[in-house]
Amino acid sequence: MNTQKKNKPTQFVIKLTFLIFSLFMTSSELFAESEKNDIKSKAIDGGIGLGSIIAVVASWSRNKSILWAIVHGLMGWIYVVYFVFTRED
Repeated sequence: MNTQKKNKPTQFVIKLTFLIFSLFMTSSELFAESEKNDIKSKAIDGGIGLGSIIAVVASWSRNKSILWAIVHGLMGWIYVVYFVFTRED
């Protein structure tokens, strides 16, 4: 019972961090200047997308392993959909 109460604040912090990170990524994307020579546009054009970021965060919250986070980041949206269907509340 005590472990369950202890997990609730941790889950809340993880969800809040993810929400803030998502809002930051969205707002920076919407208000970014349209120069094609900056580092951000090169990183996004190079394959770092929202699906990969969500997959890495979800993998880390479940497994606490950098190796799995990298593997799941490469899988992107495929892992995000898998995570949504297999997560436990």
